[in-house]
Amino acid sequence: MTTSPAFSIGVLARRTGCSVPTIRYYETIGLLPPGPRTEAGRRVYDEAAVRRLGFIRRCRDFGFGLEQVRELVGLMDEPQRPCVEVREVAARHLGQLRSKLAELKALEGAMAAFVGSCDTACAGGAAVDCNILEDLATPMGEATLLHAPACCAASAP
Repeated sequence: MTTSPAFSIGVLARRTGCSVPTIRYYETIGLLPPGPRTEAGRRVYDEAAVRRLGFIRRCRDFGFGLEQVRELVGLMDEPQRPCVEVREVAARHLGQLRSKLAELKALEGAMAAFVGSCDTACAGGAAVDCNILEDLATPMGEATLLHAPACCAASAP
């Protein structure tokens, strides 16, 4: 019987690019099974742990939330389950990403409007008169982004 080489949590961290606290956290929440302990009480890990932690890290790199990762790990642990279940998790996540992307595009547009408003109305003046600060202080839905010239324009000759 051959056994996999065992290595420390530090080696596992280096091999996967995860920090030791992250590995411990994943163990605590049940995403990564804790490695067996040596006679000295230290946990040791093998190639299966590297593969699983690499899988978890890759899921996180793609923006999957912890519950989604848990679902995917569960599917990986039960290989007889249909692939369509994996696809459904990925499709839901794709929808979430697309929604977030739309939010980010709207945020980009608003930020561009802030900068443009400042460029045309107040850049170069006192910060207290800046349109950006005024709009950021205004409750959502009430900001206009179009103020009368305030700081710079008001002091222009």
